Amino acid sequence: MLLVLTAVFGVVLSAGAYGFLQAVEHLQKVLYSSLPHALGLHHVPVWWPLPVLALGGLLVALTVRYLPGNGGHQPAEGLKTKGAAPAAELPGILLAAVASLAFGAVIGPEAPLIALGGGLALYGFRLLRPGAPAPAQALVAAAGSFAAISALLGSPLVGAFLLMEASGIGGPMLGIVLVPGLLAAGIGSLVFTGLGTWAGFGAGTLVIPSLPHVGRPDVAQFGYALVIGIAAAFLGTGIRRVALRMQPGVNRRRTVWTPVVGLVVAGLAIAYAEGTGKDSSDVLFSGQSALPHLLLGTSTYSLGALVLLLACKSLGYCVSLAAFRGGPIFPALFLGAAGGIALSHLPGLPFVSAAAMGMGAMAVALLRLPMTSVLLATLLLGLDGVSVMPLVIVAVVVCHVVSARLNPPRTEGATTPAAPATSPSPSPA
Repeated sequence: MLLVLTAVFGVVLSAGAYGFLQAVEHLQKVLYSSLPHALGLHHVPVWWPLPVLALGGLLVALTVRYLPGNGGHQPAEGLKTKGAAPAAELPGILLAAVASLAFGAVIGPEAPLIALGGGLALYGFRLLRPGAPAPAQALVAAAGSFAAISALLGSPLVGAFLLMEASGIGGPMLGIVLVPGLLAAGIGSLVFTGLGTWAGFGAGTLVIPSLPHVGRPDVAQFGYALVIGIAAAFLGTGIRRVALRMQPGVNRRRTVWTPVVGLVVAGLAIAYAEGTGKDSSDVLFSGQSALPHLLLGTSTYSLGALVLLLACKSLGYCVSLAAFRGGPIFPALFLGAAGGIALSHLPGLPFVSAAAMGMGAMAVALLRLPMTSVLLATLLLGLDGVSVMPLVIVAVVVCHVVSARLNPPRTEGATTPAAPATSPSPSPA
């Protein structure tokens, strides 16, 4: 019964995730292209992101303040996947995500999709089986999250690795959760691949086609993997620390600071566009749609443009993590690709290999999920991902270790003096 229900929920939630992503993309085009022309402007003015992002920030602040659920978890704290959101919190999560993603914040869609997928699956299951035990409800909610995130990442396996690694599922529970989750994601993928004479939506894959062929790695590239891993650890740690430091101040006066953060992101996008002649969308949004254009149009970016892009996108990402709602994955991948391409101007480093190492290293710096980071970076390259996987693994491991050294875990007794050796043993109570 559970497997049949999770298969049905997988199809419904995969289609819903696709609809959510398409709606966000359509709203982005309306706000940044159609609306200026509808207002009588012959072309989109350079200052246009300022009012749009300020309005988006205000909408996010009002949603978080007045609707239950805090608009979902705060992305500066990482990717949280434990526990499905109650039905009452789903409208707030949806509205905060749309106001963040569509209005131009540098944030990804994965966290809201995980929360919405799990929450909707749980709500539907409770309607069908009101007296179902708690473990069955948890399994269905996890399967809903599997289906939703797999629709975004284009692969049931990558979605499964992401959720298992993020939630720390292991031991006997792994098989219990994995079977319905994989079934929901796998059946849900038919929404994109099609079935029989039905061709499906034809979307749902992150593979970037037509990239230059990558040969076998050499010793020099392994040396660059060490450099990229260390650099990504420092950049990712800096972004995360600044975002966490900003977060309490933003939370105290949300309706003031969230629109201000939106103006900061817009100002960074304008500075990049004016300084390079490129489109401000390189800095705005999650980077999911801009990443293929960056990798396929590498020759059109000078070293100076790449450095400015890296600086502006990093700052926009940092402040967006502190104020808006979404996930950390795609901005990290975009930053890693931009940084890798910039380093590929050094001798002996092909830009495809450099971008792959940068994406994997930046992903693990922000996500702390090494297996998922390797899979995401290599998935984007299709068949060439197999050739660069050893390099990506080295960069990811180095970045993960250095990040751990830069962020030592707190121990419970770190601020408490040790008890003297002669102190009496605790009582049985």
